[in-house]
Amino acid sequence: MRAASYTRNGPARDVLEVGELPTPEPAAGEVRVRLHASGVNPSDVKGRMGRPLAGPRVVPHSDGAGIVEAVGPGVPAGRIGERVWIWNGQWQRPFGTAAEYIVLPADQAVRLPERVSFEAGACMGIPALTAVQAVRLLGPVAGRTILVTGASSAVGHYVTQIAAQAGARVLGTVGSPTKAEHARAAGAEATIAYKTEDVAGRVKELTQGRGVDGIVDMDLSSTARLLPDGVLASHGRLVCYGSNVPGDVTVPFRDLLFRSIDLRFFLVYDLTPEDRRTALASLNAMLEAGSLAHTVGARFPLDGIVDAHEAVEAGSVLGNVVIDLT
Repeated sequence: MRAASYTRNGPARDVLEVGELPTPEPAAGEVRVRLHASGVNPSDVKGRMGRPLAGPRVVPHSDGAGIVEAVGPGVPAGRIGERVWIWNGQWQRPFGTAAEYIVLPADQAVRLPERVSFEAGACMGIPALTAVQAVRLLGPVAGRTILVTGASSAVGHYVTQIAAQAGARVLGTVGSPTKAEHARAAGAEATIAYKTEDVAGRVKELTQGRGVDGIVDMDLSSTARLLPDGVLASHGRLVCYGSNVPGDVTVPFRDLLFRSIDLRFFLVYDLTPEDRRTALASLNAMLEAGSLAHTVGARFPLDGIVDAHEAVEAGSVLGNVVIDLT
């Protein structure tokens, strides 16, 4: 099979190569998926740059979508021919979705409705599941005001849709007028240009000085600095799934304590089995109903994987970056 891979950490142009690798065979409890699309996420490029390799050769990317072509012992033969999307394809294992085929445990290949394209399916594992879990951790959002940092990002775009459809009033931080339009189309009532506006001041203006009830945060290193300014109301909750700095982040302890602020953190790769089942059920219901809009901002062939990684690193694409494998 054709696949992209690397044998050492480093810049995309220095370490990524495309060539032939053996086509894998499914073991007991596994399926082999003929991949049609592979999603490229920021965590994939960060892993390629510096995460310890899971094996002597790594095929990157955790997200993808395709068709089940073969099954191992213990997996119903009826799954052959099923359209599926993949989660945790390359989490703590060496061979991900940047290849024509992948084998993995059968429950990590989730049925993809006919109405959803393979390209959109390749956006489910990290962006959409992160969004579903983040909104779940906020608790009931109907009638509440929430702030989504990076509301036009791959995750933030899904968070905005899910929260708005659940009855929340959504405010979102964005980096440009185009991104503001994208966030508003997803359901954001108002957007805040974080590069040029006082975010905390605008939040308080939009909430009559009260602050928001909840925050879904992609960058704790920036958002922590806003907390002492009252961006989050007393007894509010911040749900965080990332930070733009690799080290520790200082939070304003006394302010959080005396306003009873709740901080929740999660890693989408490491959900509990119960949380994973609940999140998958919620996401699958949305996909079946066709209630989510998917934004594939750029598509590259497998031979263009270096360009794809560099586009993700540059943040130059509005929407998800996908590798076409057919």
